Amino acid sequence: MALQAKRKRISHSNSQARASTSQADPFSDGDGVRERFVEGSIRRIKMQNFLTYDLAEVYPGPNLNMIVGANGTGKSSIVCAICLGLAGKTAILGRGDKVGLYVKRGCSRGMVEIELYRTAGNLVIQRDINVDSNQSVWQLNGRPSNQKQVEEEVRALRIQVGNLCQFLPQEKVGEFAKMSKPELLEATEKSVGPPEMYNFHCELKSFRNKERDLENVCKEKASFLKKAMQRNERNKHDVERYQKKKRHLELIQLLEKKKPWVEYEEARKELEQVKKEREEVRKSLKELKEQRAPMLRKIQSIDNRLQPTHDQIKEMTANIREATQKCKQKQDQLDNKNKQIEDIKQSLSLKQAEEADRQKRMANTRHLIADLQAQLERCGDHDDLGPRLDELHGQLRSNQEERGKVESERADLRRQRDRDMAELRLLQNRMRSLEDMLNRKEEKLRSRFTDTHKALLWLRQNKQLFKGNAYEPMMLEIRVRDARHSKYIESHIPVNDLRAFVFQKQEDMERFMVEVRDSQNLRVNAVIAPPDSHASKPASRPLDSLKRFGFFSYLRELFDAPDEIMSYLCYQYRVNEVPVGTEQTKNMIETVIRESQLRMIYTADEKYTVKKSSYSSKTISSNSALRPPQFLTVTIDAEEKRQLEEQLRVVEARVKDIDAQMAALQERQVRLDQRDNELRAQKKELSDLKGKRRQLEQKISTKQDSLKQMEQSAVDLQRVEQDSQQKVCAVHTQKVAIAAEFVQHMKRRATLSREKVCLSLETVALTAEKNQLETDCREGSTELRALEQRCADLDRRKASLLSTCKSLMQRASEKCNMRPGEVAVPPELHDVFSMLPNTLEDIEAMLNEERTRAELFTGISETVVEEYNRREQEIKNLEKELEEKKNALDTYRQNISEVKERWLNPLRQLVERINEKFSEFFRSMQCAGEVDLHSENEEEYDKYGIRIRVKFRNSTQLHELTPHHQSGGERSVSTMLYLMALQELNLCPFRVVDEINQGMDPVNERRVFDIVVRTACKGTTSQYFFITPKLLQNLQYADEMMVLCVHNGTHMLPPSDWSSQAFLRRRARQRPSHHGN
Repeated sequence: MALQAKRKRISHSNSQARASTSQADPFSDGDGVRERFVEGSIRRIKMQNFLTYDLAEVYPGPNLNMIVGANGTGKSSIVCAICLGLAGKTAILGRGDKVGLYVKRGCSRGMVEIELYRTAGNLVIQRDINVDSNQSVWQLNGRPSNQKQVEEEVRALRIQVGNLCQFLPQEKVGEFAKMSKPELLEATEKSVGPPEMYNFHCELKSFRNKERDLENVCKEKASFLKKAMQRNERNKHDVERYQKKKRHLELIQLLEKKKPWVEYEEARKELEQVKKEREEVRKSLKELKEQRAPMLRKIQSIDNRLQPTHDQIKEMTANIREATQKCKQKQDQLDNKNKQIEDIKQSLSLKQAEEADRQKRMANTRHLIADLQAQLERCGDHDDLGPRLDELHGQLRSNQEERGKVESERADLRRQRDRDMAELRLLQNRMRSLEDMLNRKEEKLRSRFTDTHKALLWLRQNKQLFKGNAYEPMMLEIRVRDARHSKYIESHIPVNDLRAFVFQKQEDMERFMVEVRDSQNLRVNAVIAPPDSHASKPASRPLDSLKRFGFFSYLRELFDAPDEIMSYLCYQYRVNEVPVGTEQTKNMIETVIRESQLRMIYTADEKYTVKKSSYSSKTISSNSALRPPQFLTVTIDAEEKRQLEEQLRVVEARVKDIDAQMAALQERQVRLDQRDNELRAQKKELSDLKGKRRQLEQKISTKQDSLKQMEQSAVDLQRVEQDSQQKVCAVHTQKVAIAAEFVQHMKRRATLSREKVCLSLETVALTAEKNQLETDCREGSTELRALEQRCADLDRRKASLLSTCKSLMQRASEKCNMRPGEVAVPPELHDVFSMLPNTLEDIEAMLNEERTRAELFTGISETVVEEYNRREQEIKNLEKELEEKKNALDTYRQNISEVKERWLNPLRQLVERINEKFSEFFRSMQCAGEVDLHSENEEEYDKYGIRIRVKFRNSTQLHELTPHHQSGGERSVSTMLYLMALQELNLCPFRVVDEINQGMDPVNERRVFDIVVRTACKGTTSQYFFITPKLLQNLQYADEMMVLCVHNGTHMLPPSDWSSQAFLRRRARQRPSHHGN
């Protein structure tokens, strides 16, 4: 280890934790030495108020930097500073999700500064962190910047703090082995591959996705095109039939066009005939009316005389109505005056009653004032009650505080009890679930073997009679680890033994059999365990020697049972010697029987028994199918049941204890409530005495004020009575005037009524004369009405025919698509109409014939032709689109081929170089390991990945590195050596590995350390940070590495009192004595 001139160390003495880093910076002078740093290496790390540090600066070396210090001193804080200072996400560190959590506790701001080596001038990145806002302020070389610009600068130097192959913090060590093969490949490409390699990989994945999409599109379009052509071929015959039907329909359309013209012509002729007949009827009607004119003139004269009379009667009726209305108005005015008189009298009565009530209330108030003054005289002076009230206030306050404490304790206990009860319910539910499983097994036993179940119940009630262990039937005691393996156990152990009881001592078994078999006449089986335990007896052949035949376990390892039962089964049925195989075993059964020399074998579904003839020495084998399991399919974890019972006892005890405490607190609460009531009663009594005199004085003052107000509100009743009398006289005078007007209106209404009666009599006489004339005229008008009716009918017939002609003309125009105003057949239809029939009967007959022919073409419609034509166009479009997609697909395939060649060959070379170093490292540790490029399908580029396979023992095969197969130490070794293999390629500026040696055994840790030192200290490698809390003794170090010792704590020496040179001199003086000892 090279420790050169000590650099300045910075710390703050006013902090609870002082930090000191002891290191040398031999790279600050000389341009030749500076060249040992690669582009992007870290030259300096400065932390202020960051995690455990007040203020510290670290100057790492260009090669291996080993950061050593006890747990909690701040080694990982340096890793966090590197990540956050280079714009890394907090999720990478796995500590806190907010950047403000990385500021030292008690501080509002923190700072991280990273200086990166660049040939064009070092890059200094500074990040100021604000705790309150959880925001950061960035600077690049002292100039304000933002996180995006910092990320671009870091990316330009090929620094990837989010890549586990380059930056592996302590909390993420375990995640390296959990990375999938594709994830590991991408991380490796980013870390050590050329910049274009990862881009090519991304392009290939994108091209492949688009190629797959285009292939699917081409398949879909080709399939759709084929189906469309097949459908059109099937519809071709329907289209031909549709064309024939269309010709019939066109002829029908022409007939329907001519039909309204024929109908119009017939209707027009009939209209002319009706017009002629109507003129003749009108002429006859005129002659008849001239004969009846004198009688009609007389009737008209009477009507002329009647009309003025009717008008006079109407006028008189209106005048009578007006006079009646005025009479009613005057009557209403008289009623209102009577109501006014009643209101005046009622108001007078009300004031008289109010005055009487006022006098009564004044008397009551005077009497009440006298009573209150008497009480006031009887009430003494109570000014000495203040001290006693203050004392009671203090006692009440103390009592309430104690009540609050008791209530708080009760609330805490209630919350604790609720939590315990919830836990108790969960445990009870789980216990019931386990008991249900046991009950199901016991129910199977009861249903199949009734006597055995009765003996079981007797055994449970009388276990105290036995000296040794007495076990229930084996089917209840055996717990199969995987229900799928129940068939092997039940096929191997006879049913009689599965239902047999097992005893440790012979005398216990004899006592049991005497009781249940002889006394109770129950048919049961019982066995005794061997005196020497065979439960742990190893198999005669290791299972590893049989795995090549497909065997994965011996029968004994498939289930759990008490020691005596397991000992009996090993002794009696050799469950520790019978292997269980798979389909592979069955496929090579002849080889297994010939080479394994096993007596009994289980495959996936069969049992094989092998015997050797005593006479011919030939091997004879027989096989039988495994019977389905019946009794052992329910699996129960006995240890889990025992733990549940223990947890139930503990929780029930806690609940019982809490109930007792709550009862005691309840009694205490009752006593405090009683004391509170007593104190409040005493306080109320004293308060009532003190406030009684004040209340009496206030009541007397209030009543006196009320009495004064009542005396001031006195009313002069005599004056009020005089005013009321005067108002009544004035109203009576108004009533006399209204009554006179009412009499005048009544007289006028009577006069008008007499005149109306005279006019009505005259009207009756004239009306009778007119009715007689009309009767005479009506008797001679029968012929007139008949003519009028005939004329009206002809008018209606004419209007109907005229409307029919118009509608037929409109219909014909619409059928022939004529312009408005045209009334003749269009010229283009003359020739066509001339070839068609000219009568309605012939047109109807031809229409029916053509419709019948058209109806013969059933099951087809215009949509069939439209769909046929549309599909023909679709077929043309699809053929064009398919050709375009195929051309695009060929282009993508050409692009994939070109990019794949530029990506895959360099990648294989890169993986081969990694594999060479990785394998070399493992060989140096007397182990084996290899790295290869793995892909299930060469065309699926997102499935490409790096597969790491390792072997740490000679007796095992190479196994893929997974989170489950290897131990934690083996995973750490594999991870470390893979990262060292990447270190040799030297394309990233630095790597960070935090406490990866945790969990390694000393031998592997020493080997890994030697590889790290040897690899990371080469002049061609990049910078390397190795963080560890401990180191083995007598390790080999290199001159190129730098050891950074982290000292941190409240009782450490101040930096000014520490001398690394003095420490080295003391260490050098101690070495001879150690060697001597």
